[in-house]
Amino acid sequence: MNPRETQGMLLGLLSVIIFSLTLPMTRIAIQDIHPLLNGLGRSLAAAIPAALLLAWRRERWPTKQQFKGLAIVALGAIIVFPVCTAWAMRTLPASHGAIVNGLQPLCVAVYAVFFAREKPSRTFWLCSIGGSALILTYAIRAGGGTLMSGDIFMLIAVAFGGLGYTEGGRLAKQMGGWRVICWALVIAAPFLTLPVIWLAWLHTGPIALKSWLAFGYAAFFSQFIGLFIWYAGLALGGIARVSQVQQLQVFFTLAFSACFFGERVGPDTWIFAAAVVVMLTLSSRTRIAALPPSSLTPQKIVHN
Repeated sequence: MNPRETQGMLLGLLSVIIFSLTLPMTRIAIQDIHPLLNGLGRSLAAAIPAALLLAWRRERWPTKQQFKGLAIVALGAIIVFPVCTAWAMRTLPASHGAIVNGLQPLCVAVYAVFFAREKPSRTFWLCSIGGSALILTYAIRAGGGTLMSGDIFMLIAVAFGGLGYTEGGRLAKQMGGWRVICWALVIAAPFLTLPVIWLAWLHTGPIALKSWLAFGYAAFFSQFIGLFIWYAGLALGGIARVSQVQQLQVFFTLAFSACFFGERVGPDTWIFAAAVVVMLTLSSRTRIAALPPSSLTPQKIVHN
């Protein structure tokens, strides 16, 4: 890897460490906060610092073409992914959800072929598909021979989240990673405000301090700072390549769930996690051809 790709991988690793606490924190928050309110509310809360940063920097509005891409980012990474993961955490342990979430790098790689015109090698695909097969095997095995309802929500989250990640990584080559997440949050905010107000009005019962803290982490770290760094990493290192770093999120989430949240993580879970990480670590070492950033768009590229 060249220095630019190495920097992208390191930024990806940092964001993955941040993301690894998302599912455990979400599981805590939904004990007192409805999953729909949690998912939409955390995105609306994250839009506040995003709007303030854009205003402080006096950023110009995105172009019409960029606006369309940002709408995809908002749908996938800001609306569908938070809501579906929150629903999934009602019935799944965070450690289980972390394994299913391991399918996301494969989704991102597939989307990168169609939307970012990247060309991973045959070895890359063999390793990625093998890792994904292991993940599905684990989910079905844990569910007694069938996928549980929480698995379905996680799979929807993975599919839409991967689309948002890919489009965000593509736009980050033009706009810079931080502008992508800030504008996506601001664009989504008007559509989130009324549903969040309505859900908050329907809410009954107290909200414990730990639930507020977990909600705050998901809003300001997972939904804002983590994506801030993530999109920068995708732009620097390549979408398909850097997305594979997310496989390490499985290990981090399992460790955090066991150490800090008292979840029991059996030996079989660790074995499946290790096998998935090995497969997709191999895929990240393969060659990935891509068009140079300047050929993806005629517009001027702004680096971070």
